[in-house]
Amino acid sequence: MRIAGAPAARANCHCNACRDFYGTPVLSATAWDPANVTVEHGAGELIAFQHPTRQLKRHFCRHCGETLFGNNRLGMAVIPNSLFARAAQNGLPDALAPTMHLFYRHRVVDVADALPKYLDGWDGPTYEVA
Repeated sequence: MRIAGAPAARANCHCNACRDFYGTPVLSATAWDPANVTVEHGAGELIAFQHPTRQLKRHFCRHCGETLFGNNRLGMAVIPNSLFARAAQNGLPDALAPTMHLFYRHRVVDVADALPKYLDGWDGPTYEVA
């Protein structure tokens, strides 16, 4: 894949859709304008799966099953940070590190870090420890 520009968002997502769709309790990912994400080689080897009830699509390798990216309800290309960390061979580059948690009210695990924890989207209230 070739990715241009900067991500629109860098987040740890706790929403039900990401948990179900990616099979993880928290999805650490970056969201990109889809015009900036291009599959240069092997596009014919990808399978697209449209979620049956949500506006979500996942693109994965037909041979190994690894998810390369998804499209969220806003149409953004969502790329799991695990792919960037593996490509860098040194962990996730700082420029792609999450800057927030989204949909924290739906979390299944608590996270102890200093990032803002938005209860829903990034324009709403945040989680505050009582």
